[in-house]
Amino acid sequence: MTNTVDSGSPVFLGVRHHSPACARLVGRAIEALRPAYVLVEGPADMNDRLEELLLGHRLPVAVFSHYRDETRVATSWAPLCDYSPEWVALRDGRAAGADVRFIDLPSWHPAFAERADRQTNRYADAEARYTEATRRLCAHFAVDSVDALWDGLFEVAGPGDGAEPHDPDGLGARLDAYFELVRGDAEADPGDRAREEYMASWVRAAVARAGERPVLVVTGGFHQPALRALSYPGGGHGDGGADGADDWPEVPAPPDGALGGSFLVPYSFRQLDAFSGYQSGMPSPGYYQQLWDSGPGAAAQGLLRSVAERLRARRIPVSTAGLIAARGLAQGLALMRGHPYETRVDVLDGLAGALISDDLEQPLPWTGRGSLGAGTHPVVVEMVAACAGETEGRLHPDTPLPPLVHDVAEQLARLGLADADAPVTFDLTGPDGLARSRVLHRLRVLGVPGFTRVSGPSDGADPVFTERWEPGPASGREAALIEAGAYGARLDEAASVTLGERARAAGTAAGPLAGLLFDAVLCGVGPLCDELLDALAKQVGRVPELGPLGEVLTAALGLWRHDRVFGVARGRLLGSVVAGAADRVFWLAEGLHGGPGVDFARLRAMAAARDALLHAPELLSVTREAAAEAASRIGRDRRAPADLRGAAFGMRWALGVPDDPATAVQALSADAADTLGDWLAGLFALAREEVAVGGTADVPRDADTGGADADGADADGADADGVPLIDVLDGIVAAMAEDDFLTGLPALRQAFAFFPPRERERIAERLLQRRGAHGSARSLLRTTADPLQLARARALEENAARLLDRHGLGAVR
Repeated sequence: MTNTVDSGSPVFLGVRHHSPACARLVGRAIEALRPAYVLVEGPADMNDRLEELLLGHRLPVAVFSHYRDETRVATSWAPLCDYSPEWVALRDGRAAGADVRFIDLPSWHPAFAERADRQTNRYADAEARYTEATRRLCAHFAVDSVDALWDGLFEVAGPGDGAEPHDPDGLGARLDAYFELVRGDAEADPGDRAREEYMASWVRAAVARAGERPVLVVTGGFHQPALRALSYPGGGHGDGGADGADDWPEVPAPPDGALGGSFLVPYSFRQLDAFSGYQSGMPSPGYYQQLWDSGPGAAAQGLLRSVAERLRARRIPVSTAGLIAARGLAQGLALMRGHPYETRVDVLDGLAGALISDDLEQPLPWTGRGSLGAGTHPVVVEMVAACAGETEGRLHPDTPLPPLVHDVAEQLARLGLADADAPVTFDLTGPDGLARSRVLHRLRVLGVPGFTRVSGPSDGADPVFTERWEPGPASGREAALIEAGAYGARLDEAASVTLGERARAAGTAAGPLAGLLFDAVLCGVGPLCDELLDALAKQVGRVPELGPLGEVLTAALGLWRHDRVFGVARGRLLGSVVAGAADRVFWLAEGLHGGPGVDFARLRAMAAARDALLHAPELLSVTREAAAEAASRIGRDRRAPADLRGAAFGMRWALGVPDDPATAVQALSADAADTLGDWLAGLFALAREEVAVGGTADVPRDADTGGADADGADADGADADGVPLIDVLDGIVAAMAEDDFLTGLPALRQAFAFFPPRERERIAERLLQRRGAHGSARSLLRTTADPLQLARARALEENAARLLDRHGLGAVR
């Protein structure tokens, strides 16, 4: 289909985003047509700021748009580089005296929220969503990817016969045919339909105003067929009017209560590259920049040279003969594939064939799209990096910036961090050190590069009162700050909003909530932090898993009890997090059923609930008595996991209302040998100190001394009023059959790992005394071989002896 130019008619140029061939076509069309209006796919709410966009930036740059309300957060980038057709349309259209306008819906509009890719990139190519046509084309032309197909058809293709003065080589006609095939009869999704109807209203309005001069419309090729039909009601050329209206379409504004806006940000070739995850346009921007600057022949030679330089800089051997072979292969592939010049894929295939002799575990990345995977061959990694290039954009000094950028610059200068070029250490006990720490933590949670924390407290109970940060590359800092400006005008506000979003995204996933809690404390974001803690307190009451919930409770309780740095100790809102988490632990534990095995995460959760009962009982709605009753029910529930039943027994012991351990252990040992070890793991996780100091049910845990023996237990674990638990266990284990002992030994060893070496040595001394044996308990624990292997070897010897006896060969032994 061609664009015959009548007076006042629109000329539709469908393009592929970031295509040099399409950019050249746009430039030629503007020069030939001298249009009254150049309409470009882009956010219409930027029309009042086009002068800002054309200030003279070093490309690439992007229009960053953000939106936030109570239910939705959206961010979008519209990148522009030298060879972007949209950029050429803006620049050359303005230079030709045309009225240049963006005509697409603002990036916050719900039309972009219907697909996840549109929340990150306005120019996400439609051919990635409507793949059937491109799959058939790739099969027909025997190529692996849409990018290889595009290069062969358009970027390095020879000239054709064009019927239009602005398209003498027929590129526009070939693009029309291509995009008609891609679109086909596919029904656009609701988001695309809304956008196309809106863009068509701009076309009709421009035609109504243009008089005798043409209107040039530059959009993604997928939209072109629909725009042509929508711009001419009834499908014909009509009168080109906008339903008789001369007014420009209204630009939608964010709804009341919502926050939104757009700013320019510097961009980079790395961000543009499809192999880094970019969702639109062409991969390998460094190569296509050379193609735009110097043509396909020079781009092919430049890529070969760039790959060789990168490989040699990283001491990867590459010989001159290898490069000559690679060049020859690339030229041969181009001839075989019918290309007048070597394409990007021809060069890369030639390099791979000449330089890689190893078997590759995965397909070459340019045969598809997506980020490089783990295990990619190092030569392939450098080839892809060479294609990407290292260009970074820079904004013109007069570019307006969001208030956050200025706020951060002022704070870093005031705190002496603006020009830091060496590691800095802060004393967190002083106001100056704490203030510096909070600023850097706020930048960290916002994802702003520049400083990396290398040491400091890991939680509120960590007795570390200094923090060390190292300055890093500032590359990307300005762009990250501009993007973070979507969250607030001040650093504390932006950090708090970011943490709030993380909390909402985490939902009831307790693992992220634990890290989020400490981040909120590290950032010290004042009243907004209070709101976050209040929200966390409500969320922990809905966490569905016991283990991750324990992480939250441990973090919150540690801060509430021990914080001497961040000012949150004994805080009301932090206490509410502790209370909600502890109550939830008991609720989840009492209904938990399962099989054998030890779940250390849930044991840590039970231990955290024990500590909350002992050290913060005033916060909890669960009393010690109610907790002990719940633990008793868990301990009697035969469907509960053995480790949880042991933990419940230990909970009662730690709370001072123990049951008889001998009876419990003897009853348990009748079930299964491996169950005994699981049960003991739970017991030791909750009441290790009680077992170590007294070993009978008479010994309560002292909340202040951490388990000092209140009833005069002997240092070896014996007690005047009962049989020590270690003695009971020794009797049970000694009575086990050999096979049962071997079955239960791994779980028993795992359980006793809860004791530190000194306490294990005391237990070993007790066992030696019970047998009247003399020797070193320490040497008994430090065997040169794995005790499990020794036990299995002994069992093997006994089995061999029984076999010899069975066949009358026992005397031979």
